[in-house]
Amino acid sequence: MNQKDLTKGSVFPTMCLFALPMILGNILQQGYNVVDTWVVGRFAGSNALAAVGSAFALMTFLTSVLLGLCMGSGVVFSLCFGRQDEKGLENSICASFLMVALIAVLLTAASILGVDRILVWMNIPPEIKDITRDYLIIIFWGIPAVAIYNFFGAYIKALGNSVIPLVFLGISTLLNIGLDILLVAVYSQGTAGAAIATILSQYISGFGIGIYTLARSREVRRAFGHFGIKGRSMLEIANYSVLTCLQQSVMNLGILMVQGIVNSFGTTVMAAFAAAVKIDAFAYMPVQEYGNAFSTFIAQNAGAGQNGRIRKGIRYGVMTVISYCAAASLVLWFLAKPLMLIFVSPEKTDIVEEGVRYLHTIGPFYFGIGCLFLFYGLYRAIGRPAVSVVLTVISLGTRVALSYTLSAVPEIKVAGIWWSIPIGWGLADMAGLLYYLKIKSTLFRDKKR
Repeated sequence: MNQKDLTKGSVFPTMCLFALPMILGNILQQGYNVVDTWVVGRFAGSNALAAVGSAFALMTFLTSVLLGLCMGSGVVFSLCFGRQDEKGLENSICASFLMVALIAVLLTAASILGVDRILVWMNIPPEIKDITRDYLIIIFWGIPAVAIYNFFGAYIKALGNSVIPLVFLGISTLLNIGLDILLVAVYSQGTAGAAIATILSQYISGFGIGIYTLARSREVRRAFGHFGIKGRSMLEIANYSVLTCLQQSVMNLGILMVQGIVNSFGTTVMAAFAAAVKIDAFAYMPVQEYGNAFSTFIAQNAGAGQNGRIRKGIRYGVMTVISYCAAASLVLWFLAKPLMLIFVSPEKTDIVEEGVRYLHTIGPFYFGIGCLFLFYGLYRAIGRPAVSVVLTVISLGTRVALSYTLSAVPEIKVAGIWWSIPIGWGLADMAGLLYYLKIKSTLFRDKKR
């Protein structure tokens, strides 16, 4: 499996080399999102763009449940690897796989059966309700594929190998882009074509990484060959995974609720938001992946009792994130309009202007979300995922509350939704920092020999 022990070597290069493939994978994924948005917006029209944009927020929420479970399991895998506990690792694999598989099946069934209620809850305008429904019905069938990819990807990354998940994600992304162009631009299949392209590529990457892991990992073969659930392993997996799942779900539920408010302002604002969010995600999502890599680094070293490396990792992590976010903020400030014009025709001036206003509002505050991702990763890795849940509630609770309140003020309207985002980041960062200062003196105290 080309495992990488993150408890050895120089801290900064080790963190960066491990994080780099994860960041590249995220850029690939965001690159696909950009192409998908461009293809749909250019060849299927603004209504299709609004429909896919709304569905994107919903799917992000649904898949965040599975992503959270896999991320939490990944922490346990890293701890076992750091302790060199092979039996514990095998038991954790079984417990995690059972939990992820059950949730994926239930989530898929509930989504398909409840699609009409979902459309009502999301305030989808009547003129795009039919195409949104058709898109969702197809895309929901890809949920099990997301579960498979993220489970095996989390396992491989927990053992220090961030390259293999990148390879399979790259294959999926390129296939998705090719099918998007073929089905939407060439054969004019609209949103249905975009959905089919997505789920086909998801299943190929999911089964591909699953087969690779079974072929290359002795621990996974032994775990599945003698499949059994140990109570202690299930409790440990549940402790990390359920709370991480809750944190991810709360975060994306808040985003989905904001999407509902955006939808109430009509298709112009929806289309602007759909395009701007893709640009926004492309700019700041690398620090989210860096936060996940940071979490794996901390977890492996926590399992090995390497407290000095953890302290260094925190310092380097903060410096790296703030430096990147400052650069991203500057680029986005000057290129907001040209980037919007990639997705929206120049004559759609109202959509372009609203998208630029969104990007100029939140772009200067990317350091806030960057630091928040580090707090999430830190508290997840040291066995305090409940703190990450609290920070998420503060961030998204503030965002939702302010969005509803400010957007109802005639003089503010949509701008209130945009400003609620960085305000939520800032309050959560303050809470995360205060808690860290409280526990810092005892948490990483070196053990006496």
